[in-house]
Amino acid sequence: MATVLYSHPAAAAHLMPSGHPEQVARYGAVMSALEGLDLVRQEAPLADDAEILRCHPQSHLDRIRAAAPAEGLRMLDGDTYLSPGSLEAALRAVGGACAAVDAVIAGQADSAFVAMRPPGHHAEKETPMGFCLFGTVAIAAIRALDHHGLERVAALDFDVHHGNGTQDLLWHEKRAFFASSHQMPLFPGSGAATETGAHGQVMNVPLAAGSGGDEARAAWRAILDRCREFHPQLVLISAGFDAHRDDPLAQLDWREDDFAEITRMILDAAGSCGAPVVSCLEGGYDLPALGRSVRAHVEVLMETGK
Repeated sequence: MATVLYSHPAAAAHLMPSGHPEQVARYGAVMSALEGLDLVRQEAPLADDAEILRCHPQSHLDRIRAAAPAEGLRMLDGDTYLSPGSLEAALRAVGGACAAVDAVIAGQADSAFVAMRPPGHHAEKETPMGFCLFGTVAIAAIRALDHHGLERVAALDFDVHHGNGTQDLLWHEKRAFFASSHQMPLFPGSGAATETGAHGQVMNVPLAAGSGGDEARAAWRAILDRCREFHPQLVLISAGFDAHRDDPLAQLDWREDDFAEITRMILDAAGSCGAPVVSCLEGGYDLPALGRSVRAHVEVLMETGK
């Protein structure tokens, strides 16, 4: 078995205004960084409506579909836009995550990385925001629970911004453990340590601006201690790389080796529980840093099963 890479050219058809950080070039930077790696490469399929409706109401899907422009760009909020190719890209991001879950649960892969955009972890139940349209990782978690019959799934988020959408969508789901490390204060303003979920199954570890690798490792040791206690049967990662010291949208001081080490720590915890791992791209807005960090992350994912 191997690590599967799910991607699709539709990720490059989700257009943004000039100067927007969630730019098309992010996809190119990620795919270029992964060239030459011995990955099983698969096209991310389109998610059908039923997958979106695992976490979002029909009204949310209808709103996104109705807002999608035939040409040009349409603003949903101050930083979230739709272009003619955005809906397909977002549906393939969800479809790729669901296909990855199916593959690792079936034993067809040891791990998977979903290299798609737009990201998903800020999309709340009825609110697209923070560049995100649908809660990709939360949807994949509920698919694992409801379609595959798993009893416990963990969703772990190391993006520099709090995964408010994933938290919102999993807040009442006692079968899902959600944990996030993130800079605070910072957009979207949520993620206090006191936010613990309806069943105590949410864990937030805020980090101060300037925090580096030592603080990152300490945060993730604490998170993964809790994760092991939860004993998930599947681990999902919201893999944002905007905690990198070169990223323009935040002020943490992580480097590529920090992302590699946190990935290794997550894999060790997942392995101790017998849980496969699916990672989904979230943020990361300095293109060289994004490419280097993604490659470091995926090279560690490829160590699974060896």
